[in-house]
Amino acid sequence: MKQKPRWTLEMFTMGFALLAAALSLLLLVVQPALGPVVLVVAVVCIILVVVSRYRIRRWAARWVTGTSFENSRTQYSLASLSQPAALLSGDTVVWYNLPFRDRVLAGGDQLAGRVNKMLPGLDMAQCAGPDGQVLACVSGTWRIHASTVKGEGEKVSILILNDETALRRVELEYKASRPGYMIFSVDGYDDVFSDMLDSESARLLERINRTIEAMIARGTGFLRRVANGRYIAVVEERQLEQFAQQGYDVLDKIRALEPSINLSISIGIGRRAPTLHEAQEMAVQALDMAQGRGGDQAAEMTPDGFTFYGGVSHGVEKRSKVRSRIVAEALVGLIKTADHVVIMGHRMSDLDAIGSAEGMLRICKICDVPAVIAVKREATLASSLINAIEDAGQEGDFIDPRSALSIISKETLCIVVDTYQVGQVECKEILEKCGKIAVIDHHRKGVGYIENAVLVCHEPYASSASELVTELLQYVGTRDDKPTRIEAEGLLAGIMLDTRNFSLHTGVRTFEAAAALRRYGAETERAWALFDVSLPEYNAKASLVAKAQMYKGCAVVLSGELPAEAQVAVPQAANDLLSIEGVQASFVAVQAGSMVKISARSMGQVNVQVIMESMGGGGHQTMAATVLKHTTMEQAHAHLCAAIDAYRAAQKKGSVKA
Repeated sequence: MKQKPRWTLEMFTMGFALLAAALSLLLLVVQPALGPVVLVVAVVCIILVVVSRYRIRRWAARWVTGTSFENSRTQYSLASLSQPAALLSGDTVVWYNLPFRDRVLAGGDQLAGRVNKMLPGLDMAQCAGPDGQVLACVSGTWRIHASTVKGEGEKVSILILNDETALRRVELEYKASRPGYMIFSVDGYDDVFSDMLDSESARLLERINRTIEAMIARGTGFLRRVANGRYIAVVEERQLEQFAQQGYDVLDKIRALEPSINLSISIGIGRRAPTLHEAQEMAVQALDMAQGRGGDQAAEMTPDGFTFYGGVSHGVEKRSKVRSRIVAEALVGLIKTADHVVIMGHRMSDLDAIGSAEGMLRICKICDVPAVIAVKREATLASSLINAIEDAGQEGDFIDPRSALSIISKETLCIVVDTYQVGQVECKEILEKCGKIAVIDHHRKGVGYIENAVLVCHEPYASSASELVTELLQYVGTRDDKPTRIEAEGLLAGIMLDTRNFSLHTGVRTFEAAAALRRYGAETERAWALFDVSLPEYNAKASLVAKAQMYKGCAVVLSGELPAEAQVAVPQAANDLLSIEGVQASFVAVQAGSMVKISARSMGQVNVQVIMESMGGGGHQTMAATVLKHTTMEQAHAHLCAAIDAYRAAQKKGSVKA
């Protein structure tokens, strides 16, 4: 069908008005006496333009689409469609059928109007796709499909609209009513209730029951107690969304029931799973994550990952050593079945990582299995301990990670100490190549943990990995099998590092481990000497401390690049800043090429792990760090301040979300 040249409605109307005006002026010049008649003609022309607006539109539509469209089979076939349909010239609506007028325009006429005014947000490119565009507007929710033909003038498009309002309403209700699975567990149940009278424990358990029941009773879910201190609940997605918006305030309510005994619960939630069984499995993993982060928090697991709420209190110390004995026996079994053992800690290893690794090496020697510690000598903060061990005649204890790859087979056991994160280990290739993996760590769990470990000793209540390894040593070998003096001092130095000389995050078992190391021959003076720094390191630390600025109770240091030999000054400066009055947490940010490394410390009032996690890092409640890649110092500073602001705002609400 050949199309005629196309004119816009504005050009058509303007031409009509100009023609009428020209004829009126011509008549006025030729016949001045006909002035009143000219005035009447002009008024009539204006009236005709206004009154005939609809006719002009119809004429424009015919001019745009060609004379063959009006009263044609094409027009009648489109008009009889049950779905709303419209014809566009460019972005101007030149024709639509009755369903479009009745259902989209609510019975009004807007012919020759702009389509974006009728359907705000319309995207013609998306409508032309195979799935069309889903558009929500005042008249409802529509799926719009479009087909466009390029002509000699403006392109012509046809829109077909399918009403999905009811379908979307059903979809929203389906998503909101999907079941979610929740598991509640009282942290350290046996230790909390073991010393109570039966009447006291019954009264406290009743209060816990009522608090959790009141939480679930807000919606249509149900709650069941399945064991001592353990509950399960199935609730709808809409209710879980409400719990998340309220920050799972049940954590605060449980904590407030009996503040004197450090009562808390952990919650694991499985959301948006395809089946209820999968939601239950996700809830179990989430609960394990919440407890691995120290308890007193809620962990949500969805197909997109984890979200954490709470985590404002200290982990509950477990006084029983039964688990340590079981882990020691299982670890010995794994070591004896391996051909080699490779031990490694985290990148930029510290005294705790090397001290605990040396303790694990002693266990391997007791089992008479060859073992080495993989460490990068050029990137460690524990050179003093490594040098002391080598001076004691144990040069073969350490190996470069690249050299260790050649001795690894499918029968090799990899023992990871002082980290639970895949991305933080000294060498990922060792982790991937070894047939079996064991993990010994005390940091709170985070996303990205080692999932395929055959043995895990993960206790977030412990002060350090050295404390855990010291406990394991007591259940390995005979009475005559014990670490050397320098090995015991390395373990003691690791405990001293993470507890800041037994002033922070210590428990009964921490001092018991220190006492055991003292019996093995460790001397506190020699252990303290491992913390000695050189004069350049001390000057670097003093320079960092001098740059500190206060921000919402936190000392923040921003520094350029440091020499490689002065890297140890970063965590030391963060520790020293905590001795300043009014400092609840410290953050030392140092430029390292295109990266910014941030070391964070606190005295327990601020959970620096949560703050560092929000920036892609992790660690412990009082000791954490992160690395920001491809970031300037200005960007890192803004990011850090925003993370502190978010944490302080969450603190005011009584719950911290990571």
